[in-house]
Amino acid sequence: MEDDRAAQVEAAGSPSTSGQSQPTKPTVILVIGMAGSGKTTFIQRINSHLHATRRQGYIINMDPAVTHLPYGANIDIRDTVKYKNVMRQYNLGPNGGILTSCNLFATRFDQVIQLCEKPRDPPLEYIIVDTPGQIEIFTWSASGAIVTELFASSFPTLVAYVVDTPRVTNPQTFMSNMLQACSILYKTKLPMLLVFNKVDVARHEFAQDWMNDIDSYAAALEADSSYAATLSRSLALVLDSFYANLRSAGVSALTGEGIEEMLQQVAECAKEYQQFYVPELEQRKKEKAAKEEARRRKEMERLQADMAASNLREKDGSSTEAVAGAGGSAAASAGLPEGGPRGVAKTEGTGRSERKHVSMEVNDSDEEGVEDGTVGEA
Repeated sequence: MEDDRAAQVEAAGSPSTSGQSQPTKPTVILVIGMAGSGKTTFIQRINSHLHATRRQGYIINMDPAVTHLPYGANIDIRDTVKYKNVMRQYNLGPNGGILTSCNLFATRFDQVIQLCEKPRDPPLEYIIVDTPGQIEIFTWSASGAIVTELFASSFPTLVAYVVDTPRVTNPQTFMSNMLQACSILYKTKLPMLLVFNKVDVARHEFAQDWMNDIDSYAAALEADSSYAATLSRSLALVLDSFYANLRSAGVSALTGEGIEEMLQQVAECAKEYQQFYVPELEQRKKEKAAKEEARRRKEMERLQADMAASNLREKDGSSTEAVAGAGGSAAASAGLPEGGPRGVAKTEGTGRSERKHVSMEVNDSDEEGVEDGTVGEA
């Protein structure tokens, strides 16, 4: 499966690093988050902000189970795959139906990439992807990996991880969200932007303090002596390097607060993509090309060895036939039967049987002579 996935990525194309000679490509924002974190409402607010500021956006809905979208999607998975029909046809539950629908849609995702690459006037600035509410269906499935890699190989791409700010006021819930974000970061290897949503309900500065100051987070856990609190303290030390280069922004999908600042962070993540992800992508392409070249060389050497062995067998067969033909010609010139020595032996055997037959006839005549009395006269 890993080879199939690499072939599709290579077919989709690679990001341009030639600078001004190529038109600027739109930035892809993969919106991922826990169920109920406000992803869909957040995308609707981004869409409204882009229209208000006369910037071009392209929205893709990847959630087949959503019943209503507050925005107009340019590409909607529900137009291609019917979620309830998939459940009935394959006898699946809700999560299995969503996963299978995404997998079916991913088989034709190269067509989505072609639509996104289509030249437009004015050109696109952002491509925003709304993922299913069940976070694991996209982040840990084959379809999620295909979609992510195809986008990342064609456009500057980042992951916007949406956090439900009122819920993460609990330090342990905050740590659960950070662990999930960390796992997504190391799986996709793409720039990540933490989007603290619903700041109109609870401000996000406390979360930024916990990320920047481990002592502040430890103080929030001071009153809790449970095993989970002790584990959270230890994990905070582990995630210190994870927080160091992580960007964050506070937004309100309801009021629109912080959307422009968030888009500025998106631009910084796009620069990070060009600086770190593109060289790694080029290196992986070189390694893949080197492996393919080594495989072709090995196959060619094996083919040449098989052809040499086949030619040798044909020469041996021709030599044997030539020797047999020469032996038959020599026997014919000597006047011998085609069997050679076997014909001589047969002739000699025939002569012996004839001599034996003659001697038996002589004996018979002698016996007749005795009876007639002619032997005595001789």
